[in-house]
Amino acid sequence: MWHSLVAACRHSEDIRKSRFLAQAMPVGTSQQALAYVQEASDPSATHNCWAYRIGQDYRFNDDGEPGGTAGRPILQAIEGQGIDRVVVLVTRWYGGIKLGAGGLARAYGGTAAECLRLAERAPIVAMARLGVRCEFGNLPRMKARLKDLGAEIEQEHFGTDGVTLHMRLPEDRLSEARMRIVDISRGRSEAYPLE
Repeated sequence: MWHSLVAACRHSEDIRKSRFLAQAMPVGTSQQALAYVQEASDPSATHNCWAYRIGQDYRFNDDGEPGGTAGRPILQAIEGQGIDRVVVLVTRWYGGIKLGAGGLARAYGGTAAECLRLAERAPIVAMARLGVRCEFGNLPRMKARLKDLGAEIEQEHFGTDGVTLHMRLPEDRLSEARMRIVDISRGRSEAYPLE
């Protein structure tokens, strides 16, 4: 099961006189990830290397370090920890001692991994969207019983003969929600998938 971060986190290490600062942030889109990298990068640092993963979408950047020694190890730390929907920025202030390709990969990947290891996580739950039309009299019971399944009402549309609800709920609760809707409405309402 994949997890995401609950909140932003930071971790710093000194490795052979160079200072490494890892900053991780939960994100939902690549635009958010890139905006965070731009905002959190330190222009006075030697390198601001980063990686993000959002589902099947991922990118990484070595920011002037030798190819494959910074961005890819950060991405591998993200994937190795089972984290998704996250961006990790590792900033380096050079201390005068060269680390070599292996040393750089260990420093960037290790600092990123430790930052993620210390972060508070939450499981990623696949969500689905449903719509249902119900009579006014069934609305309070419908909302209460669906809330028990983790449903979040996104929209309510009131018409002359009833209410249309649009909701999000955990994908693994769909069949139970459909049965409850039929039960509450005595067969007069059925759920339908929303795009």
